[in-house]
Amino acid sequence: MPIPRLIEEDRPFISLEFFPPRNEDALPVFLDTVHRLARLKPLFAAVTCGAGGGGATGTLRTARDLCEEKGFTVMPHMTCVRNDPESIAEQVREIRSCGIRNVLAVRGDFPDGVDSAPKGLRHATDLVRTVRQQDPDLCVGVAAYPDAHPESESIEQDIEHLRQKFEAGADFAVTQLFFDNRKYFDMVERLADKGCTKLVIPSVLPIRSFGQVRRLMGLCSTPIPGKLLAALEAAHASGGDGAVRDVGADYAAAQVRGLVDAGAPGVHLYPFNRAGLCLDVVERAGLMPA
Repeated sequence: MPIPRLIEEDRPFISLEFFPPRNEDALPVFLDTVHRLARLKPLFAAVTCGAGGGGATGTLRTARDLCEEKGFTVMPHMTCVRNDPESIAEQVREIRSCGIRNVLAVRGDFPDGVDSAPKGLRHATDLVRTVRQQDPDLCVGVAAYPDAHPESESIEQDIEHLRQKFEAGADFAVTQLFFDNRKYFDMVERLADKGCTKLVIPSVLPIRSFGQVRRLMGLCSTPIPGKLLAALEAAHASGGDGAVRDVGADYAAAQVRGLVDAGAPGVHLYPFNRAGLCLDVVERAGLMPA
């Protein structure tokens, strides 16, 4: 069933994002993680592509397995990187042959030295239009950026880009991670001011280690609030990554609860193919299914 229709019947919800296992050796751990996270009864499971647009085959295989073996509604990612309209058409045919109804169409990160894509697939709007041309009935999600995409000149420009994705045929959006709930609700309000009230699902990343904090600060345009960063630094100094994990779980749980209580339809979580922290966050947020 298309994800927006599922949400009409099940609110608030938890959804999850998985990475395809890197190789056969990683498969047992991945399957154990999926088995444990099934306790959350996720509304859907997104499956990412590899870095640089690689791994589309693994993405679809993982999504199909989650659908067939676990009964999950799945949403494989699809990117512009290393794709043209013909390869997108083939991916769409394979997706529908597996009985999958939902995809997430994102631009993706082009490899170093590559600043364009073949045959016009340069932006997510191009990809959405191409998918729509191949299958008008496929439910298409896109990415949204509460803190603005790093290449956008402003929040307003970024929200206009999101509106254009919807105009191109997207059915809903899933945000990138953020740490200030006000950013999400401000984005939804600004989008509505432009006449667009389509579904936008917020995403939350529970912080598990101080190394992860450093990577986020180096790679991600999402700012970490000063109070949270200070609490994480103090926790790391006094108790190492175990204490950092506890602070991260409390913050993420409060963020999830705050989003739901303020009207968000549900929350998309990033487990990073590990179960424990997400289970803890949902438990602390009071959203564990019966």
